[in-house]
Amino acid sequence: MAYSEDHIALAAEYALGTLDADERAQVETMMAVDTEFTAIVHAWEYRLGVLNQMVGSVEPRPIVWENIKAAIGHSTAQQAPMALPEAPPPPAPPPPEPPAEPVSAPVVAEAPPVVVTAANSNVIQLSGRAKRWRNVASVATALAAALVGMLAVQVYRPELLPEALRPKPRIQTVEVKTPAPTPVPSAQYVALLQRDAGSPAFILTVDAATKNFTVRKVGADAEPGKSFELWLISDRLPQPRSLGVIGGSDFTARPVLADYDAGTINAATYAVTVEQAGGSPSGQPTSAPIYTGKLIETVPAAR
Repeated sequence: MAYSEDHIALAAEYALGTLDADERAQVETMMAVDTEFTAIVHAWEYRLGVLNQMVGSVEPRPIVWENIKAAIGHSTAQQAPMALPEAPPPPAPPPPEPPAEPVSAPVVAEAPPVVVTAANSNVIQLSGRAKRWRNVASVATALAAALVGMLAVQVYRPELLPEALRPKPRIQTVEVKTPAPTPVPSAQYVALLQRDAGSPAFILTVDAATKNFTVRKVGADAEPGKSFELWLISDRLPQPRSLGVIGGSDFTARPVLADYDAGTINAATYAVTVEQAGGSPSGQPTSAPIYTGKLIETVPAAR
């Protein structure tokens, strides 16, 4: 069925709890026989209940109850029992009066009937409707203002709220990615391994940062069944140290210089001997070096 604004306002005031006892009984009777009206009441309870969720209960101070009792005429002190006045004796009956001559009763003019027009009825209905909606709007506004105030306190001054209403601190982990450091160019050293200042047979390149070296074969070819072996010769070492066999490809890379300090690497003489296939079995040169050279700096280290 279609409901008027009065019914809707009545349901809203019932949800707010502002009706008197008779009006509440009227609403509860309607709810008992009308499921659609019950749904309207529950809808108002759901809407208005959201505004009341964050408003905690406040216990009034004891002085408030004392003031209320004083205002309605009650006192906390023990009151004296109320004394009722004694009833006076009944009056004596009056003596009988002589019969009087009949007198005609005066004619009393009847008051004109009050006519309630449709306009007056509309005014009364509109007045009651406006009063109900004013009550609903006032309570809803008060709840909304309390909710806004609660939210503002939670944001700016949460320490003023009770412990149960304070927002829980949120811990947010932020990953900050730092840019990868720009690689700094390291110093580069080169040695031309040659015989009697002739054309170089090998080019040795050493990286100062990693101490890795690369040997490039330029103009030397090993005899069948023989291998070229690279040696490090330094006055800081008691005997030459093998840096491995130079492979048959154009480039041979080795990381074996990591065991030596920079001073030894930069000042050493690098030599190539011809050994049996696979290198010297004793770990020492078996023949005189045929190609030698020393490192020179070709790319300085970044400052």
